[in-house]
Amino acid sequence: MRYIKVLLFFTILTVSCTLFAQKTKVIPNRGMASPFTTIKNRAWWKEAIVYQIYPRSFKDSNGDGIGDLNGIISKLDYIKSLGVNVIWLNPIFSSPNDDNGYDISNYRDIMKDFGTMADFDKLLKGLHQRNIKLVLDMVLNHSSDEHEWFKQSRSSRTNPYRDYYHWWPAEKGKPNPRYSFFDVNSDAWKYDQTTNAYYLHYFSQKQPDLNWENPKLRNEIYDMMKFWLDKGIDGLRMDAFQYVSKDTTWQKYPEGYEKNIIKYYGMGPNLHTYLREMNHSVIDKYLVMTVAEGAGSTLADAHALVDEDRKELNMAYHFEVMDIGNDPKGYSLPDLKKVFTKWDGSFANKGWLAIFLANHDVPRMVSKYGDDSPAFRAASSKLLTTLIMTMRGTPFYFNGDELGMSNIKFDRIEDYRDIATLNAYQHVLAKGEDLKAFMDKQKFISRDNTRTPFQWDASKNAGFTTGEPWIKVNPNYKEVNAQREETDPNSVLSYFKKVVALRKSSPALIYGSYKVYDVEHPQVYCYLRSEGKEKMLVILNFSNQNVSYAIDRGINTHLSKLLLSNYKTAKIRDHKIALLPWQSVVYQIN
Repeated sequence: MRYIKVLLFFTILTVSCTLFAQKTKVIPNRGMASPFTTIKNRAWWKEAIVYQIYPRSFKDSNGDGIGDLNGIISKLDYIKSLGVNVIWLNPIFSSPNDDNGYDISNYRDIMKDFGTMADFDKLLKGLHQRNIKLVLDMVLNHSSDEHEWFKQSRSSRTNPYRDYYHWWPAEKGKPNPRYSFFDVNSDAWKYDQTTNAYYLHYFSQKQPDLNWENPKLRNEIYDMMKFWLDKGIDGLRMDAFQYVSKDTTWQKYPEGYEKNIIKYYGMGPNLHTYLREMNHSVIDKYLVMTVAEGAGSTLADAHALVDEDRKELNMAYHFEVMDIGNDPKGYSLPDLKKVFTKWDGSFANKGWLAIFLANHDVPRMVSKYGDDSPAFRAASSKLLTTLIMTMRGTPFYFNGDELGMSNIKFDRIEDYRDIATLNAYQHVLAKGEDLKAFMDKQKFISRDNTRTPFQWDASKNAGFTTGEPWIKVNPNYKEVNAQREETDPNSVLSYFKKVVALRKSSPALIYGSYKVYDVEHPQVYCYLRSEGKEKMLVILNFSNQNVSYAIDRGINTHLSKLLLSNYKTAKIRDHKIALLPWQSVVYQIN
């Protein structure tokens, strides 16, 4: 009997210690040889490199022209070879695809185009076997109008699901205007004759906004989140979450409010109450990464979302850098440097940021921030990768950018698939505006530029599908594809792997301080990353010209080793470095 009690005691002790380690999010110390042994407040999601996969365009396994889960499974070894350790999947839930999966009709099922729940389980297992974590995209501001909740909600004013959405009775007149991102008329109130009422949709008419003021709705969402977390996923990316709390007095906004939409739509009155409730009910019970898409309109807003002591989310995904580079004529490098520097400085001692230049909602990074001409596409792709991987914060990297994939630049509206472009086209047509100017801008800015199929090889349809692809493949796939680049030690892909390996081994690049030099320099971005004795100097030439750059004399004499360059050479003489077009270099500092 005494033996059984002793055994029971040690069993309970072991389980308790395990739960404590999980709860406190401890990263095991694997010996004094690790360069990370002196780092405090480590977290796995801070040291992660996130690779975003757009499932519809990644790899088709069954020839229907649409990427799917089995297609991703077939490429797990490729993903592993990149060195990344977290995958973020765009929505894979059941959806009629009005907005490519961001209109969810069933949060607990898999979109038929993508496969089955068994396929998902196989994917999750395959990722975990390769020590890769999985983050799912949670669309929680709105659902599809084909979700059962909305079908019930619109059926009658007395239905139990009525208050799962925002309704305005038509007998009170039309409510004060609200701007819609995807509506042809930019009108977020849609009249529904079934109950003689208007419903709210910040996005398309088929994406009615969920009513987070209703605790029953919130509990439904929390239970759904637990469903996926109990399956073993490792994180949640909260899509458009800064919009979930509304001012339900529906007051009138001032003229031109839509030009500063985040100020009026974001960070609503009860947002933090909901986040703390979500954290207490769900998040705090799991060792997961939580990302807030959007970060309000101020640095204070961003901190309020992710500061550790608030117990809400743990990473801010701000969009200010996305506002730079939207003009085809170019952008100001000092402006880009100032945005990165401002955000890094604000989060230097508290909170954590996502670092990115591309995702599914913006054009290809090499076309927006680099130079996608044949002469400089590869060099500028490598430079942009260097920037993302050497900044403080968690890098988020969009699939295909590791190859240097570029904008497809469609000439015809019939080739576009994105609801944002198609509705904007109808708006321009109805208003009699300049269609040519509109189409020229879409070649540069449309979201479809980044959603074209992944370029696997030089075979038909770039090896993406044996069928007809849901959207056209970029014609440059014979020159730009994974198969070709895997065998070329000087390719964009090979360089990507080198930068990833350097980052993963470097406390300075992940946790270190950041100091920028020559902020107003129009062509060169130079900064120092430091953690303890480890110091690295990053120099980036954001131009297609040769540039002679004077390195700060305080560090010039301490340059000890060239760790990385996207060219074979890097020449320094008399405190100046001769930078080739779009050259990036990383030096070790003694």
